[in-house]
Amino acid sequence: MSAVDTAWLRMDRPTNLMMILGVMVFARRMDFDRLRDTVAARLVARYRRFRQCAVQEVGGAFWEDDPDFDIDAHLRRRALPRGSGKAALQALAGELAVQPLNAGKPLWRFDLIEDYEGGSAMVVRIHHSIADGIALVGVVLSLTDPSPEAPPQMAPQALRDDEGEVDEPSRGLLETLAESLGTAFHAGSDLGAKALSLAQDTDRLQTYGQYGIGLLAELAKLLAMPPDSPTSLKGHTGTVKRVAWAEPMPLAEVKALGKALGCSVNDVLLAAVAGAIRAYFLQKGESVAGVEVRAMVPVNLRSARDEGTLGNRFGLVTLSLPIWEGNPFARLFLVRERMNELKHSFQPPLTLGVLAAVGLAPKLVQQAFLDMLAAKASAVMTNVPGPKEPLYLAGNRLDQCMFWVPQSGDIGVGVSILSYNDAVQFSLISDRHFISDPDSITPLFAAEFEKMLLALLMLEWDQPLDPVLAEEKLFGRRITGVSATRKPARRKAAPESAATAAVLPAPTPEPAAGRRIPKRFRK
Repeated sequence: MSAVDTAWLRMDRPTNLMMILGVMVFARRMDFDRLRDTVAARLVARYRRFRQCAVQEVGGAFWEDDPDFDIDAHLRRRALPRGSGKAALQALAGELAVQPLNAGKPLWRFDLIEDYEGGSAMVVRIHHSIADGIALVGVVLSLTDPSPEAPPQMAPQALRDDEGEVDEPSRGLLETLAESLGTAFHAGSDLGAKALSLAQDTDRLQTYGQYGIGLLAELAKLLAMPPDSPTSLKGHTGTVKRVAWAEPMPLAEVKALGKALGCSVNDVLLAAVAGAIRAYFLQKGESVAGVEVRAMVPVNLRSARDEGTLGNRFGLVTLSLPIWEGNPFARLFLVRERMNELKHSFQPPLTLGVLAAVGLAPKLVQQAFLDMLAAKASAVMTNVPGPKEPLYLAGNRLDQCMFWVPQSGDIGVGVSILSYNDAVQFSLISDRHFISDPDSITPLFAAEFEKMLLALLMLEWDQPLDPVLAEEKLFGRRITGVSATRKPARRKAAPESAATAAVLPAPTPEPAAGRRIPKRFRK
């Protein structure tokens, strides 16, 4: 087992299990036998890892074939009370989120609720040591078809799953850094030249030394980072979890808003999350003055050669969400600026390398180090792009899909964003001690996005958007304090409309005719 996967395997604790949790909702009642045949052919037969147990020893961990593997131990029927709806399914998902998988068996389980609101639903649990979220999206997609008429069983060619790889002590950190920096280069990051030389150099120890100062500086910065604001989202986690999800939002509208404001889809969605948390705090009467909520955000570091493989190949960045900022546009631009800085830093490959290093260390050392890092954040937030077209599992249309990645240490809040079938799905999992009523916050995600969309439509489009002027025009007065942001450069190509330009301060209006302005106030 790789050092990174070993780290995830050993990260389990009763209050935070390292399982990726998913809920799938289907239009019609599922044919269990056909589902069983599909899972057997496309999951179990294709990925050996789903037939293997994780074995831990003092010197590390390894994968071992289960001689008594039985698919019926992993694909089970489950019933909800007759007439149960969304609330009952959410409660079940919360209960299963704290039920450990059988450590003596392959670490996955699917629970099918055959009768759910006229269709079916399935709760999916897969241990994080098997694969990361990006890889598991591919796993789930391998079970599906683009139409209901596809043959019941289609066993794709078995893919390699990195079995047999052994991490040498020097490879855990150095090789992982080299490979992840190489991925950053191919992804177009500012790490380009550094990554290329590091990936191509045969003497990677020497090449590593060339960039060691930058990596060590990033590590020092990460370790010296103070905890974020003391809010109700911080504390000690328990063994009761709450799960909730919002109604899907049109992806086309999110893309349009982002394009108009010069922001990425991810920027828009994370800004909506920040606005929802702010609104939730205000509803509870909790102060938002000066409040920053820091979130761990995964960054995909998979390269083309990793396609079809399992395992964990992602880094983390620590994004501070400006909860104190009440102006939705100013908040969006702050999120964009901070995410751009993080994307161009050493932080994603560094965190992947750190996981590899602690995966080779004793478990107590790993736990102490990761708990220290987890204490610097209040939430984990993930955004995974899914298929644009509807999919069918065992001939049954997948209507809705939600997932949650685990939280480590005492982090008790997880926000996930998944795009599927031209819609965006917000989902939330929380520790009962932090957010006991997640259904009260999930509708706020869409409300914050709609606030930005409607405000943009109400503004004039004859000049680039300025957050302060927009606020004054919409509300008749300035109601929040907008932080100063750096002035971005204009795009080389002229935008189709002024709203698609980079955010710039509004031009100074010409003085009214006949009105004299004192010289000291002139620009």
